[in-house]
Amino acid sequence: MAVITANAIIHTMAAAAGTAEVAAVMAKKKQVKKGTPEDPTFINVAENRRARHDYDITAQIECGIVLWGSEVKSLRNGHCNISDSYARVKNGELWLINCDIPEYDKAHQFNHAPRRTRKLLVHQKELKKLDRATQSPGTTLIPLQIYFTRGYAKIKLGICTGRKKHDKRQALKEAEVKRDIRIIMNNRSKRGSRK
Repeated sequence: MAVITANAIIHTMAAAAGTAEVAAVMAKKKQVKKGTPEDPTFINVAENRRARHDYDITAQIECGIVLWGSEVKSLRNGHCNISDSYARVKNGELWLINCDIPEYDKAHQFNHAPRRTRKLLVHQKELKKLDRATQSPGTTLIPLQIYFTRGYAKIKLGICTGRKKHDKRQALKEAEVKRDIRIIMNNRSKRGSRK
């Protein structure tokens, strides 16, 4: 009888240890990088899709943006156009030029100028890198996306070089080939799962 109880105790202890391990594995959460679409606080406001077609993007950088209250309200409503805008380093500061954030209806006399020049916030090291990168001919800073993450408005800048017309055609062909391959692979995997 004592042997049965000892075995029963050992089995219950092993089962408890197993459930503790399972609970520990279940408790681990996937680490989500902030500022990505997987982040639950991420809200996309505007995206410059044309820039990805017209330019080769060599690097991307996330910047803060200095906004007035009425601009933040307008962005939260999803009103913004960054297709014609660009960034430039002037007097040791980074500026966003020609970004159109329409006036907020309820701000009345406290409204902002829609296309005013806005200051971007980056670290001094990053500012020097951006300044060096834009010194080479044909390279510019183009805003790719404006979004909110953890309550703060951020802008993603791309260090870009312009594409020629034949480069754009080649990029479109490559994108079509990749899309066709992806469709074929998805169809194969669906057929395989049916069997």
